[in-house]
Amino acid sequence: MAVGGKERQPERAGARTYAGLFGVTLATLMLQVLLTRIFSVTLWYHFAFMAISIAMFGLSAGATWVFLSPRRFSPERTEPALASCALAFALSTAVCFFVHLKIPYLTGTGTVALTDSGAPAGSFASTVAYLGLTYAVIAVPFVFSGAVVCLALTRFPLQIGRLYAADLTGAGLGCLLVVALLRVADAPVAVIAVAGIAAVAAWLFAPARAPRLRAAAAGSALLLLGGSVFLSLDGQAGAWLRPGFLKGREQVRPLFERWSSYAYIAASGNPDVPWTAAVWGPSAVTPRTKVRQLALEIDANAGTVMTHFDGDLGAVDHLTYDVTNLAHHLRSNARVLVVGVGGGRDVLSALRFGQRSVLGVEVNADLLDALNRRFGDFTGHLDRDPRVRFVNDEARSYIARLEEPVDLIQVSLIDTWAATAAGAFVLTENALYTTEAWKVFLSRLSPNGLISFSRWYLPGEPAETQRLLSLASEALRESGAADPLAHLALVTNLPRSAHVKMGVATLLASPSPLSPSDLAALRATADALRFTILLSPEETSDPRLVALARGDVAGARSAFDLSPPTDDRPFFFHTLTIQTALRGGLAGLGDNNARAVRVLAALLVISLVMTFLFLILPLALTRERIPGSATPWLLYFLAIGFGFMCIEISQMQRLIVFLGHPVYGLTVLLFALLLSSGIGSALTPRIDSAAAARRQIWRLGALVAVLVAFGVVTPGVVESFRSEPTPLRIALAIAILAPIGLLLGMAFPLGLGAASLRHARLTPWFWGLNGAASVCASVVALAIAISEGISAALWTGVASYAAAAIALVVALRGEQDGGTARHPDRAEPSEPRMMVVEPSGIEPPTSALRTQRSPS
Repeated sequence: MAVGGKERQPERAGARTYAGLFGVTLATLMLQVLLTRIFSVTLWYHFAFMAISIAMFGLSAGATWVFLSPRRFSPERTEPALASCALAFALSTAVCFFVHLKIPYLTGTGTVALTDSGAPAGSFASTVAYLGLTYAVIAVPFVFSGAVVCLALTRFPLQIGRLYAADLTGAGLGCLLVVALLRVADAPVAVIAVAGIAAVAAWLFAPARAPRLRAAAAGSALLLLGGSVFLSLDGQAGAWLRPGFLKGREQVRPLFERWSSYAYIAASGNPDVPWTAAVWGPSAVTPRTKVRQLALEIDANAGTVMTHFDGDLGAVDHLTYDVTNLAHHLRSNARVLVVGVGGGRDVLSALRFGQRSVLGVEVNADLLDALNRRFGDFTGHLDRDPRVRFVNDEARSYIARLEEPVDLIQVSLIDTWAATAAGAFVLTENALYTTEAWKVFLSRLSPNGLISFSRWYLPGEPAETQRLLSLASEALRESGAADPLAHLALVTNLPRSAHVKMGVATLLASPSPLSPSDLAALRATADALRFTILLSPEETSDPRLVALARGDVAGARSAFDLSPPTDDRPFFFHTLTIQTALRGGLAGLGDNNARAVRVLAALLVISLVMTFLFLILPLALTRERIPGSATPWLLYFLAIGFGFMCIEISQMQRLIVFLGHPVYGLTVLLFALLLSSGIGSALTPRIDSAAAARRQIWRLGALVAVLVAFGVVTPGVVESFRSEPTPLRIALAIAILAPIGLLLGMAFPLGLGAASLRHARLTPWFWGLNGAASVCASVVALAIAISEGISAALWTGVASYAAAAIALVVALRGEQDGGTARHPDRAEPSEPRMMVVEPSGIEPPTSALRTQRSPS
């Protein structure tokens, strides 16, 4: 902007500006990750990844707001504007989050209701309307955050490198800090603490000449941070911040609750009042007994119980009538490994059957703490029994490192109905239900050992049970079994003549063929407890089960997807094709599956509509027309935005399986990609002519080549190192991610530098398409991974970058070398024009934005 006949020179950013930017990006990423955890509790597990889309949309909208309001955000008002937007970010975080907590799922009549499955009732339109409202409310804080990042990185172009480093460092550290924060505070309280961090950033930004603004920021920081500390120390005081509704039902205050990066757990009930003994798959002859129990819920949906135990094993005799404990009737004096300790039922069952030892593996340390310490006196302190040992670890990776074989691995009704703090894109992936995982389990069993997997069983729609059988058969076949059927038995607690909606089925698999004594014990147990043998080497009630046991999926003639899940498609619970789900799905679990997929589609529509209304349309209204010569550039920025998100999502899902720890999956991915992309962006040379741009095309070609090599080599490398210690696997993940991150960071600055030579006035359009592609790709890439596999999502990203390389070549083909000469479509506005630069195509917390001034 001209001031007194001279162009105003950019000011230098002080230390407080660096610190403020660091604080805002730190708080932004923390809020984004916290929302994935909170959405899994307040909404449903398949909404968790929506937080990423919301954050990217809000941040992009904030930068658009700055671009469209040059007078409000004039250079001379930079410092007050930074402070004001940071303060608005802090306050809106607290207010909008509180609003979200108090809004229930609404049915068509405006009331909360639940179906028999626990899902919210009402029209699909009301669900979509609720999602749209949530999207809009939660996006508001990110709009202010996006404005702060935009201002900080555009007003000090001479220091863009160091400011961008502060941006990256804050975002990367935020990923670690949120995990640490959840160890000492509940997730809702953590959100208030995050708002306090943003308020501190506002105070750092506020100039001395604005004492009122500085005082407001300081007061807000003290109030929010002090309040979060007080609320974390006094649970009673934090009751007002507790979610009003959990998955459509009003919350009742529990006896005990705790948030962590893994789950929200809550214990409820009266420890002194006995009630009907909980048996998941009860026999028809189960005695009606009452025992003292406490209900234990995980993410307000998955439930188990903690049973009172005083050392009298006779008091828990009801456990012997549960079909989930079928394997104990076939193996005695066994070394048992329980996956998913929960409330301790399976551990207690092993003791009731007199097994030699029990090893309980539980990924959530808070569950172990609740079982053995908080309620240890009630549960009998199972950890003090010399036969019992508990391990806090992810089961698959721990079993892969076992040195001694075990005789029985028991997995009872372990679901993925919850999203971890790292599982930002979780739908139904589960590393326990894949062919590769089962091969690991089989290899760690003694020769006659057993794997026992129990799942819910619907006689009219046994797709989940059938897919489990298909999975076991494939794992046995790949492990060397000539006839997998000889190694398998499938039993349900439901009598053949039962007319009930749901029961439980237990699948037994052994590395060796089941012996005659095994089959005799199986028949005797089934007869005594009135269980139904659905499949064994001797008998079957359904020829389709025989086909599945022998690996003939087509022979099962099912409308569901019964193919064995793999690490590349770890979506065991997703048994419908996307096309079938969108058409309405099938009954029972198919309905739930269809609901999740339709919600995924609805989120895509919401993302597209809001992206158009708040990102593309405002920019479109400020432009007369787009010349035909700009078309290749539009395609270029669309392709790199879409491609990056496909690569990021696919690698996040792959790392969760590889590292065996959801938190590691997110932190390693973000650290490796954010830092290496930042370095790559910094190493990209300045583009001041078409000739200079053509000389740098090789960088994009190198990126495509490295991505192809990455896609080909990575699966084999991951498989080879899967059983290595965790630190080595983390180092390997960083080593293979860093090179692609380095080159990914060059794509945006290279393209934008070249595009601005001729189409400077269109740079907001280029940014708008890039941001829109990133927002929508977060949903599209997930759909691709579910439908075709994680590798398919990765290769879609590779193809997008290949298309971007072609578009760049086409765009530069007709460009004339003109150095830094003025181009025809470079307008000379009275206000400075901003072009938004997102160097790596990654989520807006790490976007870099620069000021493009017209020639004088």
